[in-house]
Amino acid sequence: MERKLSRRTFTKASVATALGATVATQVTKASSKSQGANDRIRLGVIGVGNRGGQLIAAFQEHSDMEIVAVCDVFQPFLDRAKKRLGDVATYADYRDLIAHKGLDAVIIASPDHWHALQCIDACNAGKDVYVEKPLSVTVYEGRKMVEAARRNKRIVQVGTHRRSSALYHRLAKRVQGNEIGHVTVSRAYRLSNMAPNGIGRMPMTDPPAGLDWDMWLGPRPARPYQGNVVPYKFRWWHLYSSQMGNWGVHYLDAMRWMTGDEAPTSICAMGGRFVVDDDRTIPDTMEATFEFASGRLAIFGVYEASGNPVLRQGELELRGTEGTVYISDDRYNILPERGGQFQDHEPRMKAIEDKGTEGHNAVTAAHARNFLDCVKSRELPNADIEIGHRSTTMSLLANISLATKSRLEWDAEREVITNNDEANKLLHYEYREPWKLGS
Repeated sequence: MERKLSRRTFTKASVATALGATVATQVTKASSKSQGANDRIRLGVIGVGNRGGQLIAAFQEHSDMEIVAVCDVFQPFLDRAKKRLGDVATYADYRDLIAHKGLDAVIIASPDHWHALQCIDACNAGKDVYVEKPLSVTVYEGRKMVEAARRNKRIVQVGTHRRSSALYHRLAKRVQGNEIGHVTVSRAYRLSNMAPNGIGRMPMTDPPAGLDWDMWLGPRPARPYQGNVVPYKFRWWHLYSSQMGNWGVHYLDAMRWMTGDEAPTSICAMGGRFVVDDDRTIPDTMEATFEFASGRLAIFGVYEASGNPVLRQGELELRGTEGTVYISDDRYNILPERGGQFQDHEPRMKAIEDKGTEGHNAVTAAHARNFLDCVKSRELPNADIEIGHRSTTMSLLANISLATKSRLEWDAEREVITNNDEANKLLHYEYREPWKLGS
């Protein structure tokens, strides 16, 4: 597991962040070039259910692309996508979609445990990739995905769409410019009171008509079908996803972007299935703390047994020595700090409010726009794969900390846990035959 990582590779995320900051004023602009049919970027979509449908809508905002092929293991989803898109090729096996003649790029919106195989195969086939978050379900997968993208000189955008928000770009400039002082704590939460029944308890049955259940499982172990796994509820099963990965990656990515941190040095998570009575295999209550060498903590909590707000306002909090920021999709507010014990009690800065003009859907469309532009320019996108890998790794390490009931010390350059050999074994898993992770 101790793969040697060069300093040059390690700093790619910082380079991509700097690049993104230079185009902050352009992240929501549509291309002004008039595109003919032959100039359009030809896209294939793998996974056309919930998130796949949302991404189709985001990409359809742009006239210089054309969706020419779709893939899903559930026939009703394929039928719905074909009805929506018209004359497109349909596939049940993603490998056939990747081989589709004339395809330029692939959008991956399949369940999380499929991202690595599909992304690496697409890169090896010479396709650019837009892949949903979390990037992977293991740290080892994520690094292999980065290597495949770099080796094949592919553009890979990860679906942490806040990276294409003009509002977040403006805030990153303020925070990294020390306007709110030294940020010591950042916090965000996934809040949803799923007590008492959660995703429910369901028997094992035959899969529904039109679902290739074995293909859905892919590299994970064979098991009977269960109605609260597929379609969307796989996110509550640790073999396929997690809420720390599903929601945590978004906010942890934003936290380390705002403060300019590359990776944590230490991670500790606590929690469990405390009260929700369902078939889930992930916690209903969990909190992870990440410590950075720069002198900061990042905290993300999954609270699925209570839903009342934790933060004073917004969805993300950055606590600086001069001011505290509360961030929402459409605005951020900076509240001045006042000196505490033995300090001057006067406000340390003026209050600031910055309202954005984009909603959630518009930011996703801007993220799609950035990807399409980078397919043409070959510049690193706002959420380059190295950035997505670093942020996804944080969530995955939190899950490993919880599973091993231990505080983990992390060497981010070698991508190895230095104080727990058993935890290192969870940086990857053995795929079910015949699936193999490509180089």
